[in-house]
Amino acid sequence: MAKTNDELSLKLFVVLSRAHSAVITEVEKDIRSYGLNPTEFAVLELLYHKGDQPLQKIGEKILISSGSITYVVDKLEKKQLLTRKPCPNDRRITFATLTAEGVKWMDDRFDDHKKRIATILSGLDVEETEQVINLLKKLGLQAMRA
Repeated sequence: MAKTNDELSLKLFVVLSRAHSAVITEVEKDIRSYGLNPTEFAVLELLYHKGDQPLQKIGEKILISSGSITYVVDKLEKKQLLTRKPCPNDRRITFATLTAEGVKWMDDRFDDHKKRIATILSGLDVEETEQVINLLKKLGLQAMRA
């Protein structure tokens, strides 16, 4: 007997949830091996790839609350990986910026992290990876419209 769309949708949800959990667990293990939690790493990665960011915008970009950003930035400042820098044009804005040590820290680790993610996701070949990316984008857009 053929499965209904509702049954298939439920199965897709379960498979997607389990796959997401397995991937996130392994990526977080990698991040924790560097002595950081995933949020700290996400802040460093954002600054490393996008440059200085207003503290107010970091939360939007990595999806955490402004209160959490203050806590994370404080921790990374104590580790001397980033610093706060006032905006010269607007006193209400403070930027987070990587220190020279923070840049070196990311230089020393980011390629290994990227390779670890590639290993975690190596169950798919290049064509399958591109297909999954396109299908998940389509799925996400539909979910936002539903």
